[in-house]
Amino acid sequence: MEDRSSMGLNDAEHAGADGAGVGPDGPDTGLPTPGSQPGPIGGGDVAGGLDGQGGGEPGSTRDPLPAGLPDGAYVAKTVIAVDGPAGSGKSSVSKAAARVLGFGYQDTGAAYRALAWHAVQQGVDLDDPAAVLASWDTFDYAIGTDPDAYFVRVGGHDVTDAIRTPEVTAAVAHIAKLPEVRARLVQLFRQVMRKTDAPGIITEGRDITTVVAPDAEVRILLTADESVRMARRSAEVTTQSAAETSAALARRDAADAKVVDFMNAAEGVTTLDSTDLDFDQTVQAVVDLARTATH
Repeated sequence: MEDRSSMGLNDAEHAGADGAGVGPDGPDTGLPTPGSQPGPIGGGDVAGGLDGQGGGEPGSTRDPLPAGLPDGAYVAKTVIAVDGPAGSGKSSVSKAAARVLGFGYQDTGAAYRALAWHAVQQGVDLDDPAAVLASWDTFDYAIGTDPDAYFVRVGGHDVTDAIRTPEVTAAVAHIAKLPEVRARLVQLFRQVMRKTDAPGIITEGRDITTVVAPDAEVRILLTADESVRMARRSAEVTTQSAAETSAALARRDAADAKVVDFMNAAEGVTTLDSTDLDFDQTVQAVVDLARTATH
């Protein structure tokens, strides 16, 4: 299979600020929004540039954008936006649905985790916003959007598994609460959607349906009862006890609730409650919504 999925992201645009923002995995409450003045961030792992002076491999964010695109426009034929709280199954369901549909898959939460991992590796004081923002300058990030060849890299290092450790999970809250970081990442996520050469892309995470891709053909809020989400997350995380995992999820919900409303669907967003659905049923529900909207 041709590698259409390597996205070097720290080469996209800064986001400006006059509206709402984005989180690592639901709707927003007053962080920066589309309509910004773009500017270079620097970095990236693929040759070329976004200023039209270079190339880059297919699907790379370092490949120049098509001329005349408005800020919120997407090149992909179809964009499926999936929101929801931690433990709702966004990542696994979205990846499986993308595979069925032949779409690309973008895990936006990985960018927050990767930046947190990078900051920890650099010895950054996570309680110092200026220091966290400074770490962005050396954040060389790439993500695979082929659901069968998913990876996350920072500075050429594969951190796909490293960003899922409890240490990184604890650090993510320090990263995600900074409006400047969230605003920059909005633009990076859009770059991935614009650059995919698949027929479409499923992008999942917080604020995706309202801020990152408010004009997506399909917008879904995937949720489940808290007890079900905690049980699912505990099954995924094998390095912590069930009690520790549940406590971490509760802390994550509490922290995110200060800046995003991730439990209530915005107008035009379809709520998919998977409390009483198994994995395959949930995937099929997402696929059905996508096919209904695109046929």
